[in-house]
Amino acid sequence: MYVKSLTLKGFKSFASSTHLRLEPGITCIVGPNGSGKSNVVDALAWVMGEQGAKTLRGGKMEDVIFAGTTGRAALGRAEVTMTIDNTDGALPIDYSEVTISRTMFRNGGSEYAINGTSCRLLDIQELLSDSGIGREMHVIVGQGQLDAVLRATAEDRRGFIEEAAGVLKHRKRKEKALRKLDGMEANLSRVADLTSEIRRQLGPLGRQAETARKAAVIQADARDARHRLLADDLVRMTSALEQEVADEEAMLARRKALEEAVLAVRSRITAHEETGAAATAELTAARDRAVRLSSLTDKLTATAELAAERVRLLGQDEEVETTSGRDPEALRAQAARAREDEDALRAEIAEATEQLAESVAARESAEKAFAAEQQRIATLTQRAADRREGLARLAGQVGARRSRIEAAEAEVGRLQESVATALARADEAEREFTRLESTIADEEGSEEGLDEAYERSAAAHDDAAAQVEEITEAGRAAERDRQSAQARLEALELSLRRKDGVEALKEASAVEHEILGSVAELVAVSGGHEAAVAAALDQAGNALAVGSVDAAARAVERLRSDDSGRAHLVVGATARPGGRDGWPSLPSHAVWALDVVEAPTQVRPAVEQVLERVAIVGDTAAALAMLAETGDLTVVTGDGDVYGPGFVRGGSSAAPSQLELQAAVDETRAVLEDATRRGEESTFALTAAKETLAQRVKARDAAMEALHESDARMAAVAEQLGGLGTTARTAKAEAERTRASITEAEAALESDRAELAELEQRLEDASEEPAEDEGEDATDDRDRLELEAGSARTSETEVRLALRTKEERARSLHGRAESLEGAARNEIAARERLRARRERRRREAEVAAAVETAARWSAARVATAAEAAGRERDAGESARADRDEALRGLRTELTEQQDALRELTDEVHRDEVARAQQVARIEQLQTRAVEELGVDPDVLMEEFGPHQLVPHVAGPDEDPQSQDFPQPQPYERAVQEKRLRTAERGLKALGKVNPLALEEFAALEERHTFLTTQLEDLRRSKQDLLDIVSEIDERVEQVFAEAFADTAEQFRGVFSRLFPGGEGKLVLTDPGNMLTTGIEVEARPPGKKVKRLSLLSGGERSLVAVALLVAIFKARPSPFYIMDEVEAALDDTNLGRLIMLFEELRDSSQLIVITHQKKTMEVADALYGVSMRGDGITTLVSQRLRDVAPEGEQQPA
Repeated sequence: MYVKSLTLKGFKSFASSTHLRLEPGITCIVGPNGSGKSNVVDALAWVMGEQGAKTLRGGKMEDVIFAGTTGRAALGRAEVTMTIDNTDGALPIDYSEVTISRTMFRNGGSEYAINGTSCRLLDIQELLSDSGIGREMHVIVGQGQLDAVLRATAEDRRGFIEEAAGVLKHRKRKEKALRKLDGMEANLSRVADLTSEIRRQLGPLGRQAETARKAAVIQADARDARHRLLADDLVRMTSALEQEVADEEAMLARRKALEEAVLAVRSRITAHEETGAAATAELTAARDRAVRLSSLTDKLTATAELAAERVRLLGQDEEVETTSGRDPEALRAQAARAREDEDALRAEIAEATEQLAESVAARESAEKAFAAEQQRIATLTQRAADRREGLARLAGQVGARRSRIEAAEAEVGRLQESVATALARADEAEREFTRLESTIADEEGSEEGLDEAYERSAAAHDDAAAQVEEITEAGRAAERDRQSAQARLEALELSLRRKDGVEALKEASAVEHEILGSVAELVAVSGGHEAAVAAALDQAGNALAVGSVDAAARAVERLRSDDSGRAHLVVGATARPGGRDGWPSLPSHAVWALDVVEAPTQVRPAVEQVLERVAIVGDTAAALAMLAETGDLTVVTGDGDVYGPGFVRGGSSAAPSQLELQAAVDETRAVLEDATRRGEESTFALTAAKETLAQRVKARDAAMEALHESDARMAAVAEQLGGLGTTARTAKAEAERTRASITEAEAALESDRAELAELEQRLEDASEEPAEDEGEDATDDRDRLELEAGSARTSETEVRLALRTKEERARSLHGRAESLEGAARNEIAARERLRARRERRRREAEVAAAVETAARWSAARVATAAEAAGRERDAGESARADRDEALRGLRTELTEQQDALRELTDEVHRDEVARAQQVARIEQLQTRAVEELGVDPDVLMEEFGPHQLVPHVAGPDEDPQSQDFPQPQPYERAVQEKRLRTAERGLKALGKVNPLALEEFAALEERHTFLTTQLEDLRRSKQDLLDIVSEIDERVEQVFAEAFADTAEQFRGVFSRLFPGGEGKLVLTDPGNMLTTGIEVEARPPGKKVKRLSLLSGGERSLVAVALLVAIFKARPSPFYIMDEVEAALDDTNLGRLIMLFEELRDSSQLIVITHQKKTMEVADALYGVSMRGDGITTLVSQRLRDVAPEGEQQPA
């Protein structure tokens, strides 16, 4: 795997698209300072995901985009594309060639892509991390990177090895898992508290649900019995009704015979009645006609009056003129005149346009003539200037050559003096080097005491830091306890909320001033006897305390009026306990209930009355023994079982009473206050511990400062020694170079003297040539032509101004014409609308007049018909009076005949009433069947009648599919009545049933199951995260241990090669903890006893840093490395050693080196030259050195 190519577009100084073809081996990039070599390194770091603008030598990330120069505008984006050869499959991707690209836009947007597919930065980092290329970019050794390696702490050096070994991604997984654990802990505690509280509530609610299930079974049994009894009643009454109907038919036959005897008399009356009825109908019709005609006359008269009023209103002209009053024809005439003016002006504009074209042509002709004359004059002037410049140039060259000869002679003298000075400086440096070597031994002796002082201060600092951590952890524990107690307190307070009349009274304002509070809130129980006292108090423990009997009566009345349920009230002021006279003494294992109860004065008497002669013992055996001994005491066990004279109350644990809940609330509140107090104490202690830690930090820093000062002094002496040695070697080398420079300067001096003689001869010959006529009178024609051009421009301006004025007037006239034409159209439309309204009113007036005439004529005709109908009505009433008199005689005769039938008719009526009562009773039963049972009567008799067998209703513990299940039995009314009574007694025995308990219990049980599942999931997730952390720790420890061992081995070998005869090694600061241990570097160059890096010279420090990096490279090779002038501070000897290491690395990795050293260039496989011309844009020239002949040509990049 290696970098195959790199393409830069708009990145820093690479404005144009620049493509670098890279090969395996060593590629050197060379060029002058400031030409953009390091920008190639920045591009590689940037495309691999570098996010630090300072690392890229910028202030902000947008600085990587080409910022522009004086000759080229800035670009809007920067793009770098890197292609990696993945033939060996080093990258975990199924491609033999992988292209990574990154684009940055000036608005801040950024894009990443792998093989042209958009991706995230994280995808690129994870892809490269498996090949040892991590986010810290240890494969890029830039300028100043060696100093960073030297200044790195032991933990930072560990980071270099971890990155090379690919450990950082494991640490990232661990950090993520630990963050999840911190967030999960609080949720786990809260869910556990909620689950516990819901589990506690499930018991009492489950018992209520069981009661509801029993009630449902009993209600079903009672409902079946009611169905069958009602069906039996319906069957019996229906049978009796059928018998009565048969008796009625015989009685009706006898009455029919009597009615036939009366029929003959009634027929005569009927004939008279029919005649009278016909006459009455005619009379009624005559009356109706008279009334209708009279009403119609009134309506027609009113219609005529209304039509007349309409005619009068329409005759009035109430329309308001809505037109402007302007004549449309006049407006059109004005518009036409404006159009004519516009056309005339358009003709003038065309003429002015032609004049403008002529003026422009004249101006251009004059300007061309002036420019030609000016060019001719410039040519003549240039010729004269060239001749004068040639003479001046020769004279200048002669003077310069003479000055150069003088300077060369002076330089030879200066160089001879420099040789003497350099030799004297070398002697002085060697003497000073000998003197300083004797003083460094004294400094090493004092170093040991400072080391011990620093170690003591560091140990004290670690102790203070551990104390801060311990106090911090205690504070965290207190906070967790506080949160847990807070959650439990909220759950308990929620359980204390009641839905009966007690809660309603607490919220009521009418008697609030007389409510003392709930007994559970007022009473305090000591010694852990809450369950026993709650059982002894029974209902009084859940009661509400009031101040008087009147207040209790008002509270009960309020509950009844508001329908708020029932409440148990305790009246504090009425109880009168009789004291403890006659109470027996208790054994040591028993205690009076009153002795463990504390209550305020207002309710103390009531509590004493309830708990009078009540003792508390530990278990049932003790209770039975005491009851047998005394006989008249009430004994309560710790489990809440109550034993008294003639009664026992107890059993399985019931729901916690209000007293127990209140005690739990008080206890939880105390825990909450304690946790809060511990948290505050931890905060105060943490402040003091942090102050102590700050003092210890100052002491440690002071010891470190003293140690650093000692190191600095020793480093200064060592630096001086190195400097003096360098000075001596430099001075001697300078003397040799100066002698060579003297020889070169003397040879150059002789060459300059020969050139001076030649220049003097050329100047003498040029001075003798005659001068040419320069045409000084040519400026007159130029001035004349300039005046003509100016006049032409003035004329053009005047013509252009006149043209623009006429065009503006034409636009104004056009707009006025359009406005006048629009006004004329609007006026015509308004007048047309007014005419249409007037025509419509005229037509409406004509219609109203016609309606008035027709209505008055119709009213006269109808009035005449009404008079005729009145006369007909009067004649009919006279005839009816005569008929009524004759009919009264016939009816008297009919009455006499009907008396004979009255007795028989009364008897029939009595039978009908009895039958109707029977029918009413049957209908009442049918109504009950529909309203009470919701069953149709016919269905009820069919499915629940006496003819049907009665099935057995399954109880809550019975299985209908069992073979022992009872078979259906014949119907017996007594059995069903007994069955109904038994079911009603069972419902009454169950007491008050919560009909919603089943649903509430199912919902609460479902929530409990859900929370239990979630709690188990959280615990499993927590264990999974802990397993992941443990697995990561084992993996990190293994990988780091192997990487460190390999790196330490390579460091010893590399150090011995860079420092022949020296010794270097890597040491773990905490070998017992491979997860957090740091790495120290010990280096002892040959001939020195020091091991501290701070005591080494600058070149030695750089070599040690290089040795560490190369050791990492060799221990955990990466596909490629980029090095930016890492050998700049090395001398020739050490440079040769480093180049030897480069050649070794070339076998396993690709090296891209930024360098100025010729020796480094000589080992390169390919060479890129970087240059920057005056336009500020970087360009490249490449040369492959391994595959071309020495005379090969350079190829553009």
